[in-house]
Amino acid sequence: MQHYLFDQLYFVRNNTLNELADVTELQSEVIPEGFNNNIKWNAGHIFFIQEKFSFHFAGEEMSISEEFSNLFCPGSIPEEGKENVPTIEEIKKLLSKQVERVEKNFKHRLNEISPIGGYTTSKGLPLLRVEEFLSFCLYHEGMHFEKIKILKKMIYS
Repeated sequence: MQHYLFDQLYFVRNNTLNELADVTELQSEVIPEGFNNNIKWNAGHIFFIQEKFSFHFAGEEMSISEEFSNLFCPGSIPEEGKENVPTIEEIKKLLSKQVERVEKNFKHRLNEISPIGGYTTSKGLPLLRVEEFLSFCLYHEGMHFEKIKILKKMIYS
């Protein structure tokens, strides 16, 4: 039987992918006035955080380059003038396969404690077990899903 957490991760990710489905490369790079990032950055950031919170904190290697990490880590700015920036389609493809990889690697490891130590989020939530890191990803992706929706409204209006 599948753990409810993976059902929720798939649900949230499918909603994110559906929201991104009609976004073009050009649209993904627009930064509306008053905003500090774009749709592509939010999508790449979602992937980066889930990768870090799933694999890195479980003591495993993340499947992204240092360059990708630098583009989409917290505090980074969108890619203007940077080289080797993935396209929105490449990011969508990464997002579409990530939850399956996470489930395959962690479905029997949810109670494991992070071998590299716990982490406290920017909002003060302490995380220690694999399940806690994955559960936080739901909240995080939901925040950036909403930002993507707002950016789309700004771009399409």
